[in-house]
Amino acid sequence: MPDDADAGLVRQIRDGAVLRIILDRPTQRNSLSHSMVDDLIEILTAAASDDELRAIHIAGAGEHFCAGADWIATNSSSGRPRTGHLTRRIPHTANRVIDLIATIALPVVCTVTGWAVGLGCNIALASDFTVAATDATLWEPFIDRGFSPDSGSTWLLPRLAGVARARRMLLLGEKVSGADAADWGLIHQAVARDDVAAAADELLGRLASGPTVAIGLAKRAINFGQHATLDQSMAHELASLELACRTTDFKEGLAAFRARRAPDFDGR
Repeated sequence: MPDDADAGLVRQIRDGAVLRIILDRPTQRNSLSHSMVDDLIEILTAAASDDELRAIHIAGAGEHFCAGADWIATNSSSGRPRTGHLTRRIPHTANRVIDLIATIALPVVCTVTGWAVGLGCNIALASDFTVAATDATLWEPFIDRGFSPDSGSTWLLPRLAGVARARRMLLLGEKVSGADAADWGLIHQAVARDDVAAAADELLGRLASGPTVAIGLAKRAINFGQHATLDQSMAHELASLELACRTTDFKEGLAAFRARRAPDFDGR
């Protein structure tokens, strides 16, 4: 938990089989303090082994999603950090957040209104589905601040939107609207601001009622395929298929197909 009120907090709410994670520091556009990053890692780590969960929702409190890491607070100390400070710390903080979102065996839905900046932008990009307001702003301000990109942006952006557009965002600091982000393939969908919550809830409902194990295996296979050959990917798919075929949801899917009815998956 934060040491003081200004450090903000990360709230979690159980909504049936959906875990709703809220970045709650609206006076600072939900910029992430050290304690908030630690809380986010703790919550996601616990969620990864929670058999009752079937989907995760990440949102920001107030008008904005997340203004990124709180670099002003991080660099307010008058003392010079020891050499290698960033390479020691970031793999266990910002990078760990992105890795957990990308690899957790649950579908992650992110909603973005207002600003999604730096680490906040990369949280949105790492999520499986991001629903943004058409007038939201995604921004990677690293170069504008005088330092190089981090938290997975150089991996995520080229794969989602292509190298040319990644250069525009990472080398020129170009801001991208929610509408353009959807057109570029950076996010799942852009809708009017007033419709963001409803669109996300519809998506979460579909995902939370799906075959959770198979969804998690498919997510892992997609990630594996980003750095594998076709043969390697097909071998990985076979190993996942072997696991999926042993679930009760697989049996329910077959039964529903034979009975010509909608399946009633229980996530097992």
